[in-house]
Amino acid sequence: MGAPFDLTGKVAIVTGSTKGIGRAIAFALAAAGARVTVSSRDRERVAETEAAMTGAGHDALGVACNVGRKEELQALVDTSRNHWGPADIVVCNAAINPYYGPAMDIPDDVFAKVMQTNIQSQLWLAQMTVPDLRAKGGGAIILVSSIGGLRGSDVIGAYNVSKAADMQLARNLAVELGPDNIRVNAIAPGLVKTDFARALWEDPAFAEPRIAATPLRRLGEPEDIAGTAVFLASEAASWMSGQVLVVDGGATVPV
Repeated sequence: MGAPFDLTGKVAIVTGSTKGIGRAIAFALAAAGARVTVSSRDRERVAETEAAMTGAGHDALGVACNVGRKEELQALVDTSRNHWGPADIVVCNAAINPYYGPAMDIPDDVFAKVMQTNIQSQLWLAQMTVPDLRAKGGGAIILVSSIGGLRGSDVIGAYNVSKAADMQLARNLAVELGPDNIRVNAIAPGLVKTDFARALWEDPAFAEPRIAATPLRRLGEPEDIAGTAVFLASEAASWMSGQVLVVDGGATVPV
């Protein structure tokens, strides 16, 4: 197999990649040799991330994109293709959670926005990039889900529904695209210390019991997820598809 984690010459698109887990994944893919297109809705963070990556000696391109808008997602794919060539690796990381409360009270428009951003956009991105992956003889699609997709919740139910849908989308696409040598897998992180989850990990009343119930006795860092993405993108995972890899310090282990 040679160097199984070497991504030299590969092109990767990573959504939601200017902070947190997505940024760590982008840096890790680049460190493994990939040319990486990073994106988020915030143009300033996109420019800062591109500059940080190129300053570290990586090949990076920043493109602002709201994944909930199909035309912007297509522009992301087209811009990346025009700059690097067609993608080999697609990481669907961007997600939102704008509502905290019981699902019985969530407004229709908010629920629809969560589903469009967190799951519809994943399918859109696959539809836009699969023709290139097929033409190149294969590739890898990685959906960043959450252990929330394995659990119920009385306050982030819509988010959890969308993350469970990510897992099923990975399975369905794996079946559809496997004959084209396109591998589709999902990562389900536990509680990671990101801005996205800051309200949880900065609250001792929530975080301390969570840490005590986690076998590794700590919360996750974005870099804890990044290595899993490199594995799934690489030849080391060449016979893995349709799977959900839980990376949570052991928090979901039945006791």
